[in-house]
Formats: sequence, structure tokens, C-alpha cells
Amino acid sequence: MRQLDEFIKEVESEGLYVEGIAVADGDSVLAEHHFVPNRRPRCIYSHTKSYTSVAIGMAIDDGSMSLNDKVVDYFPDKLPASPPEGVENITLRHLLTMSSGYGAFYLGEDERRRGEGYPDYLRYILSRELKYPSGERFCYNNGDTYLAARMFAKATGCSMRNYLYERLFKPAGMPYPLWETDPDGYEFGASGLYMTLTDMMRLCQITLNGGKWRDEQLIPQWYVKEATTKRIETDGDPADAWSCGYGYQFWMSPFDGGKSYRADGAYGQITNVLTESGLVVAVQCPEYGDIGRVKPVLSKFIHSLEK
Repeated sequence: MRQLDEFIKEVESEGLYVEGIAVADGDSVLAEHHFVPNRRPRCIYSHTKSYTSVAIGMAIDDGSMSLNDKVVDYFPDKLPASPPEGVENITLRHLLTMSSGYGAFYLGEDERRRGEGYPDYLRYILSRELKYPSGERFCYNNGDTYLAARMFAKATGCSMRNYLYERLFKPAGMPYPLWETDPDGYEFGASGLYMTLTDMMRLCQITLNGGKWRDEQLIPQWYVKEATTKRIETDGDPADAWSCGYGYQFWMSPFDGGKSYRADGAYGQITNVLTESGLVVAVQCPEYGDIGRVKPVLSKFIHSLEK
């Protein structure tokens, strides 16, 4: 692939930190290149959120939960004696769109390492004050995704890892995953999933196909459409990849005439879906690199693949 060869040359000539890149359609990997040995899965950080989203979509489709379910109805025993004003209004839909109203970022990686929320993440998040009415505005927050993941576990009675393995990973030819858990042993749905480059991108190959893999409907088609469509505005310049809007734990992207979306994790664990061009582009980068220098080169490469 000529465009990939040009990307590789630019990465090497500019000394950019990229571990690997792959291009696929809805059925197979068309091309890939690894700048470092591809020996083991790596943490994909917030790219994990999109996997959490599809698990929730499956559970909604099964009738186990609803987008209108309220978080306080799931965990009344975790609320403080005097609950924060407005917490009773937070729904699963608000959590998936990062519009709970907390208006702050909780349970980041560094914060978790320092013990934020220990020993009970649920009780901690549900005791935080809300800054805005739920549903009013977007604010990126690991706490929102974590609450949604815990609602899933309560509704289904299942480990999200085991659920996804049986319903998605195994039928799509993916291995049983390593996934960070909270102090109570629940998967930390906002981050902490470990995957190789091509396994990481498999989710977006499936969503490109409307939820199908090898003619088997793994993710409900209606949920794929809802999750990967803009549900809430994000602030800033529309040309900025962070300012194109947000779905249900998927970011909108400025490619394919704005008809693109992505799963995005810290330091450059990114899978872009070009819906018009029928392609998926995934990249993984190291924690010590400069993703700010990589993104313009990656964007140029993705634009070169557009129809």
C-alpha cells in the first residue's frame, strides 16, 4: 500500500514514536506494519470505553437494562446519608454520553495509583457534588464510564470480561483479555483492557459491518448506529478531532466528510472508522512518546485513504 509506505517513511524520518499501524476493511486486515516487536498485548487505556459500550448495548438489547435506568436505583446502599443534589437524575444514557453533570474528571490512572476512590469507587463517585444538571453538557470523566460498567454488572450478574469473551471476543477470534479491576474485583470499564493492535481494531471492524462478523450479528445493529452517531456536542473548533462530538463512548472524527468515528485511548491507542470509505485504521503508540507530533502525520495518512 503506497500510502502506508509513505506513512512509515515519515514516521522514521521524523523520529516519531509509533509501535504499529494497521488498515482493515470489515473482513480482514489489508496491511500492517510494526515498528517494535508485536509480542504481547498492551494497555489500550480509554479505547477500553468503546468495548464497555458495546457490552452495555448487548445487555440493553437483551432487556437486562435500559438507557433510561437511573444509577441511584441500582445502588441505593452506596449513596451517602445526604446525597448530592441532582444525583437522582443521572441515567445510563447520561453516563454513556459523558453528561452526568459531575463536570470533573475522576479515577484517572495517576489518581487511581494514588488511591483515589479506594476502597469503594462506587461510594466515592456517588458522593461527588454535581456542577451541572445531568444531560446539559459534555465533560469527559472516567467516573461516568465506571458507573455505567457497574450498572452492567448489577443488571446482568456477569463479569464484563466473561460476557464479552463469550458474546464478542471468542466468536470474533479474539483471546480472553487481561483487564484492570477495581478494589472489589469488577472490571474498570473506563480503561485497563490489554490488546494487540489487530485485536484492538477488531471491534471497529465489527461496528463498520453494522455489528456483524463473518455474517454473525454480534452487536445489535440499532445500538451500533446509536453509539457511533453524535449524541452530544463537544466544545471547540469543528476541525479538531476532540471537538466533533461524542456518541456512546465513541468519539466523532473529522474524516470522510465528518462521517467518521473512533475509539481513542491515551498516548495514541486509536482506531478510526471511515464509514464512507469502508476502512478501519488503527495505531498504537508508547507512553513515553509525543502523540501530538504523531497525530498530524496520522491524519494526513487517513485523509489519503478517503474516497
